[in-house]
Amino acid sequence: MFDPAPEYPYPDGHRPDEAPEPHPLLAPVLGLLGSWHGRGQGEYPTIEADFTYAQEVTFSHDGRPFLRYEARAWLLDADDAPLRPSARESGWWRLQPDGRVEALITQPTGIAEITVGRAADGAIDLSTHEVARTPTAKEVEATRRRYELTDADTLTFVHDLAAVGQPLQHHLSARLHRRG
Repeated sequence: MFDPAPEYPYPDGHRPDEAPEPHPLLAPVLGLLGSWHGRGQGEYPTIEADFTYAQEVTFSHDGRPFLRYEARAWLLDADDAPLRPSARESGWWRLQPDGRVEALITQPTGIAEITVGRAADGAIDLSTHEVARTPTAKEVEATRRRYELTDADTLTFVHDLAAVGQPLQHHLSARLHRRG
């Protein structure tokens, strides 16, 4: 019988120097490991007004050629105080030879994205391969996500979206800083 003890035999690593040893295919994305926090701006033609949000993104690994990905966001008021939870998603990035990335990202709003792209020189560019939706989820046709390490402790994020009858266009951008 499995013992769900607090110490797991194979903990996730949040830094390259933590156990377990990162898989060699993770080399192009090792700089992402850890937790990132910051602020961003959002807009979309179907949203009444532009908005400011706080975001937290965490990348970890368990020694296999996968990154565990979690992100959550909160809408902020004019004084930078949280108004309410906004987006939340989780998934896996599957690293392939030559820096290719296949990402599976799910959202509690009933959307599951499969994106593909490349990781090289501190930048990751992912575009839609397929979107699946539950029967009541909003229409999402395509996305593009770009992550770039501008230095060891700063990660920029840009998200383009094609949804609810709108063409692919800018939706979100954030500047995140490494925590810890």
